Amino acid sequence: MSSHEIITIENDFTLIRLQSDDTESFHFKRHVQQGLIQFHFGIKGKAKFIFNEGNYALEMKEEKSLLFYNPQKELPMNIELSPSSWVISVIVSIKKFHSLFSNDTENIPFLSEENKDRKYYKENDISPSMAIVLSQLFHYNLSPSIKNLYYKGKGYELLSLFFNRSEDPNAEHCPFLIDEENVLKIKKAKEIIIANMAEPPSLEELAEQVNLSLKKLKMGFKQIYGDTVYGFLFDYKMDYARQLLDSGSYNVNEVGLKIGYSTGSHFIAAFKKKFGTTPKKYLMNLNVNV
Repeated sequence: MSSHEIITIENDFTLIRLQSDDTESFHFKRHVQQGLIQFHFGIKGKAKFIFNEGNYALEMKEEKSLLFYNPQKELPMNIELSPSSWVISVIVSIKKFHSLFSNDTENIPFLSEENKDRKYYKENDISPSMAIVLSQLFHYNLSPSIKNLYYKGKGYELLSLFFNRSEDPNAEHCPFLIDEENVLKIKKAKEIIIANMAEPPSLEELAEQVNLSLKKLKMGFKQIYGDTVYGFLFDYKMDYARQLLDSGSYNVNEVGLKIGYSTGSHFIAAFKKKFGTTPKKYLMNLNVNV
């Protein structure tokens, strides 16, 4: 399923959740008034931002953020989410945003006097502490009566962390110390299973490699990536298999071997479970559409 949710926190402060769990891309369009600041966070998968009626596109990958600000022209949201992708966007007015940093604007480049009329674009990594907040925005379990208050608090927390580029994960006063360390370990676990997708380690071995308890690994992975370790790996392998088939450089058996299926029938069954068709039929359909 693909979905979007628009949460109006205040008149000039909007939060948007975009989720694509289908096997096809998901498009989202929204008018954005001139002069509003846009923050976009890639939690899972990847997304493409389309500008000037398709003449220009900018990709945002997993665990990356984008900031857009142009005081001279409108920048409507036109986003294409790849399959199995999650994005959170925050749209806030420059007036509202300026009020949050009125005593410390020198730390925010586009709020400085000399830059107030210039367009601004920046790509950043999503820090571990930001990843926690973004995960909470996707996996909250609270009463609807306090939903708006919860989003408001998390929205402000997300913006504050976005500009806290001096955070020290070793600082004793850091309130996210334990969670930040765990997030880094879980991200490392994801890298390990992707690098070894053909022969992934057991959960026990993976937990030992990243120095986490099995319970924390399973709970943390589910919280950050929205799936179990092997559920995430299955989706990744199938998407990778589809990319290999799309390239036209490999046959079905070769693709299956590359992602760890020694038996062709097992790969075919897995591919059909994910995409609803066999690799052979997928290739035939691909050739017809070329």
